[in-house]
Amino acid sequence: MSPAAAAEEDDIVHHDPDFNLATVTAEECDEQLVQADLEESDSYVDNIDMLMDLLSLKQFKTNESSHIGQVVSEVVHAHIKDKTRDRHSRIAKSFIDYHLQKNPKWDPRRVTEQSPQDVCEFIMQKCGDPKDGPGFQGLGMSTAVAARAALTLWFTCLQGDSERTDEWRQDTTDPNIWHGLPTRSRYVSRFMVGLGKKHAKAGKMSQSVRATLVEDIFRFHDHCLNPNQTMTERRRGIVRYCAYLLAFLMMLRVNEVLSLTFEGVENLPGERDKVYITLGARKTTTHAHTYTLFAKDDEPRLCPKRMLILLGMVYGKTIRPTGLLFRKINNSGHATKAPLTTAVLHRSLMTDLQALGYTTWALYGTHSFRRGGCQFRIKVQGWAPDAVAAWGGWSQLEAVTMYRYFYSPNDNHEYMAEYDRNYPKRVCMRLFASASA
Repeated sequence: MSPAAAAEEDDIVHHDPDFNLATVTAEECDEQLVQADLEESDSYVDNIDMLMDLLSLKQFKTNESSHIGQVVSEVVHAHIKDKTRDRHSRIAKSFIDYHLQKNPKWDPRRVTEQSPQDVCEFIMQKCGDPKDGPGFQGLGMSTAVAARAALTLWFTCLQGDSERTDEWRQDTTDPNIWHGLPTRSRYVSRFMVGLGKKHAKAGKMSQSVRATLVEDIFRFHDHCLNPNQTMTERRRGIVRYCAYLLAFLMMLRVNEVLSLTFEGVENLPGERDKVYITLGARKTTTHAHTYTLFAKDDEPRLCPKRMLILLGMVYGKTIRPTGLLFRKINNSGHATKAPLTTAVLHRSLMTDLQALGYTTWALYGTHSFRRGGCQFRIKVQGWAPDAVAAWGGWSQLEAVTMYRYFYSPNDNHEYMAEYDRNYPKRVCMRLFASASA
C-alpha cells in the first residue's frame, strides 16, 4: 500500500477541504503547544533518572532539623517508600517545605483545585528570572522539567492506585473534588510552555527527546538478535526488538506498542506479504485504527512479519494467543504471563544504547521511536505530510505537535555540512565551467 493510499484509507484524520492554514489563530497555535507539552511530559517522567543526573540537588535543600523540616520528611517518607527515589523525594520535600514556609496551614496531603497553581509557583520560584520577582533563582529549563517530573511521581504516590495518571479533571458530582495529577493539568502545561518561551528568548534551550533513526534500528537489530548471546538473552532480545520495530514503523509511543494484543494482530491465510495490526483508542482518538504493514524482503531488519514469526517461536505453546502481545521472559528463557511494562522496556532501551556505545543515550526516551518513525517516513520514504498525519493520528490543527516530531535540535545533524550539496561534485564543476564560458 502506498503512503497516499494508507492516508486515504485511514479514518483517523478527516480532511476538511475548506481548511485554511491562514485562518488558524494564535490561540489555536498555543493550544497545540500545550498539547505537545502534555504529550512530551510522559517521556520526561520515564526519563526522570536521567534528568536527575543533570541536576544540582543543592538547589533543593530543606532544614530537616526544624519542626517544619521534620513534618516534611514524615509526610514524604510515608508516601514514597522506595529508597531508590531519594533524589525525587528531595524535590518533593523542597516543594512541601516551600509552601509550608509560606503558609503553615497548607496541607501537603490534600490535592485540590489550587494544586496546579502550587506546582507552577514552586517551579517559578526555582526557575524564574531573578529580574522578574524576589526570590526567583533563575535555574535552567531542565530543572523545571525535572521538578515537574519529580512532582508527578510525588502526586502519583500521594493519590495511590485509585486515580488515573493521565488526566486532571473536576469531579462530575462534587466540584470540590479533583481527579488525576495536577502536573497533567492544562494550567501547568500552559505555564511550562510560557516558561520555555522565556528561557528560549534568553538563550536557554531545553532538551527534547532524540529520535531513533533507521540506522539506530539496524543497530538494535544486530545487537538484540546477536547469535553469540545466551538463549535467554536472545529470546529477550527478540521480544525487545519486535517492540522497537513496531513502535518505529507504526509511529507509536512505547506505552502504545505495549498495549497491542494478540487479538489485534491478524495474519490472513494466503496473504504472505502483509499483516494487519489494530491499535485501540489513543490520546488523540476515541476509536481503534488498523495498520497494514508489509513484509520487506529487500530489508529483513525492517520486516514486521519476520519479527512476529520469531516472537511466536519464542512464545511457543506456553503462551496462549490472547491478551497483551508482549510478555516478560524469565531467567530460564521462557515466556511468562506477566506483561512487558513501559518501565522495563525503557530501562532495556537505555541498556541497549549504552551497550552500543551511544554517549548520548540519556537523550532517548519512550517517544524516540514515534519521532524516528515520523522522520523515516518523511526523509527516507518520501511520504507527504498529510500521509504522515494520517498514519500518526494527527489532525490538521495539530501541525505544531507533528512538526516537533519532524525536527529536534538534539537529532543527528552531523551531516549538515552536506545539506547544500544538491548536485554531485562533478556536475557542479561542469555547471560552473559552462557558466563562465
